[in-house]
Amino acid sequence: MSKKIISIDQGTTSSRAVIFSDKGELIGFEQLEFKQFFPNDGWVEHDPEEIWLSVVRVLNLCIKRFNLSASDIASIGITNQRETVVIWDKKTGKPIYNAIVWQDRRTSDFCDSLKDSQDLIQLKTGLTIDPYFSASKVNWILDQVDGARQRAENGELLFGTIDSFLIWKLTEGRDHKTDVSNASRTMLYNIETNEWDEELLSLFKVPSNLLPTVCDNAYDFGYSELLGGKVSIGGVAGDQQSALIGQCCFEVGEVKSTYGTGCFMMINTGNEIIKSSNKLLSTIAYRLEGKTTYALEGSIFVAGSAIQWLRDGLNFFENASESEDLALKAKDNSRVVVVPALTGLGAPYWDADARGAIFGLTRDTGIPEITKAVIESVVYQTKDLLEAMKNDNASFNSLKIDGGMVANNWFSQELSNVLQVKVSRPKVIETTSLGAAYLAGLHAGVFDTLSSLKENWSIDKEFEPQKSKNGYLEWKEAVNKVLTD
Repeated sequence: MSKKIISIDQGTTSSRAVIFSDKGELIGFEQLEFKQFFPNDGWVEHDPEEIWLSVVRVLNLCIKRFNLSASDIASIGITNQRETVVIWDKKTGKPIYNAIVWQDRRTSDFCDSLKDSQDLIQLKTGLTIDPYFSASKVNWILDQVDGARQRAENGELLFGTIDSFLIWKLTEGRDHKTDVSNASRTMLYNIETNEWDEELLSLFKVPSNLLPTVCDNAYDFGYSELLGGKVSIGGVAGDQQSALIGQCCFEVGEVKSTYGTGCFMMINTGNEIIKSSNKLLSTIAYRLEGKTTYALEGSIFVAGSAIQWLRDGLNFFENASESEDLALKAKDNSRVVVVPALTGLGAPYWDADARGAIFGLTRDTGIPEITKAVIESVVYQTKDLLEAMKNDNASFNSLKIDGGMVANNWFSQELSNVLQVKVSRPKVIETTSLGAAYLAGLHAGVFDTLSSLKENWSIDKEFEPQKSKNGYLEWKEAVNKVLTD
């Protein structure tokens, strides 16, 4: 029997274990949502222990459901919500505070105090100063948790993004590692020299003995015996880089946009670090056999989470899939515009203090019109990113899409109409999980080369522009009304 690959896809709202064949075919998955904590305005937290238990459970459910044993698994891949921070006790593995999630805005004032260091930080990391990234979150925990800074200085604590925390737990504390794509999102890692940066560690007051070892994306991250025998962890990547790999965007200029909790557009820039003049991010796409490939990225904080808000917060519907039918029922003459700045605005605005708003309400506005406007807001935010990329001379004429929202045909067609580009949806839209599987398979020898992976990529549906879509100017006007900077 051919070997399988398991991807652990640890996302912002759920954990999944996904089984792939040795040809990259999706066999099946198990998924569990976990609790979101919102202690204060703009704060978002997770319980790291609940995340770990959810990962253990979905792994066990997958093994049981598909009647697998450790000997059936070639390797484990991990992909994860990026920038989210965990600090834990080196001996016990117990977190000293909840995970502070990438969406969290509590460190806005601290980040504002560092604005004079923006040029230095962008030069070294490709990032813009914002609470989104890990460094200010680490600083906050060390300052706010009683005794944490002293314990960190004494070497009693470890820091990691979610991938690193899971590796440490899966290997029972044997390995404290991360991959280069996750490291590049901490604002502590120099993407040119490919190492933790002492000047940035000093700026954010982060002791170096907290840090994990940074590895290539396909690498020996250790082994786990959780599945009843030794199984190697062979591939790790942050969720958006993993989706880029899953979409086989290995050539310069190839671009993908992932619609999960947030929306993230990423274009492969090869060995060139493009320094954005339009508030996009330069980042590491992946590093294999010591060779680094870079990307330009636009990050939107709220996409699928806006649909989740309509479902859970406003009780507009019971299942997210109902949003497509509601959008189709909306009145054509509706002028409703929603700016979903539920946790600030990301690229190209980077306004941590912006908050959401609904404009254009009338007496005949109902659930369909607001639902349609929320979905349109994700389309318009994508247009913002596309325009910024064009202004940075990184334009393209087609787009590969993935993530939960792209199952919505109306949404996918609206993307094509507004962007005026061809939009391609692959047969396997679980490209984030697939990318981690590809990396694990490359390390295990299941797959030979990156080019061989392209043979597995196939299109489910293409969306061509059918008509030009008005409304973008109204969107820009609405955004300007909520900006605080």
